[in-house]
Amino acid sequence: MSTNPRARDVEGAVADAFREEWGQVVATLIRVTGDWDLAEECAQDAFAQALDRWRRDGVPRRPGAWLTTTARHRALDVLRREATGARKLREVAVLARDDGPCDPEFEDGSEVGDDRLRLIFTCCHPALPIEARVALTLRTLAGLTTPEIARAFLVPEATMAQRLVRAKRKIRNAGIPYRVPPAHLLPERITGVLGVLYLLFNEGYVAGAGDDLVRRDLCAEAIRLARVLARLMPDEPEVLGLLALLLLHDARRDTRVDAAGDLVTLEDQDRSAWDRAAVEEGAALLESALRRGRPGAYQIQAAVAACHTTAATAEETDWADIAALYGELRRFVPSAVVRLNRAVAVGMAEGPEAGLALVAELEEQGELADYHLLPATRADLLRRVGRRAEAAHAYARALELVENDAERRFLTKRLAECRSA
Repeated sequence: MSTNPRARDVEGAVADAFREEWGQVVATLIRVTGDWDLAEECAQDAFAQALDRWRRDGVPRRPGAWLTTTARHRALDVLRREATGARKLREVAVLARDDGPCDPEFEDGSEVGDDRLRLIFTCCHPALPIEARVALTLRTLAGLTTPEIARAFLVPEATMAQRLVRAKRKIRNAGIPYRVPPAHLLPERITGVLGVLYLLFNEGYVAGAGDDLVRRDLCAEAIRLARVLARLMPDEPEVLGLLALLLLHDARRDTRVDAAGDLVTLEDQDRSAWDRAAVEEGAALLESALRRGRPGAYQIQAAVAACHTTAATAEETDWADIAALYGELRRFVPSAVVRLNRAVAVGMAEGPEAGLALVAELEEQGELADYHLLPATRADLLRRVGRRAEAAHAYARALELVENDAERRFLTKRLAECRSA
């Protein structure tokens, strides 16, 4: 990093532009070239040029337009050099026709937003495996490198590289269109896109494995991409609902672990340390979504999160309302995990024995036999009614299933408390 103040300002401007504009630049180049690898290569080159040119000429008034035009010119040069066949010549012609004025400051850029929306839907096409959708979204929209994505999901770099290559090949060979789907397919495709962002956030919010409970980088990227989608589709209530949900959860991020990295339960968290701005924004987004009169799974989950984050104390939490919301959520997501969450809420609203009855039903059905939160929930409800020997047995079972180290330490502590009582 340079010690020159102006150089530092330029480096900061380029870094900001990368976070804000990478996906737009890549999306535009994919549209006009049809070549994902070329788009990424030329986008990277444009950002590298920005470091030198902006130091000399100053940061442009519209960095995104400058970067898009620079990358487009680079792609045109590459295609011209490689234009040995009819297909390449056609690509050059398309790119040249699409090219705007030479002065980047006058670049229109009016389709950039639509391009990014097309890119989101293409990355999340249902023909791609879910892990490929998440990886491709992080690569093309967020600009994460292959090693960064591999580390995020705890797989070897070579494995992630192959995953990305296969996903791009699938898009090319299967002729997956680079577009927002037609209206009759939009509901199911939006669900898939939102599902990818939700999965990405959840992996950051409670990491599936490893030392840390929270992966802040993944949470931040999911929120950023959800904001992009909300700006592009402001009238879709489930899009607003998802962004509200992520913000309401993320507002508690800094209080979910203590200084040692150990888990702090919701009822023991310092509510004064919650991000009130995020809570207020999330609540406003939720209200805006609900006014549209089209409820959905993400809006309902956001309403649950709002019950928690707007309660002044843990004792003031409206658990009866939360139980009712989970009952409503079952209409949209009829999963055993939703029923488990409802069991927790019922146990808090009506008493642990009522919750235990619902947990027993889930145990009999066997769908969550390998899910550590099922025995952990049973253990907590048993602990609350003083049945500590049974609670200890349930905690021991949860420990056999858990993979996250922070959760493992928490369960170990609870088990020790039950055994020492």
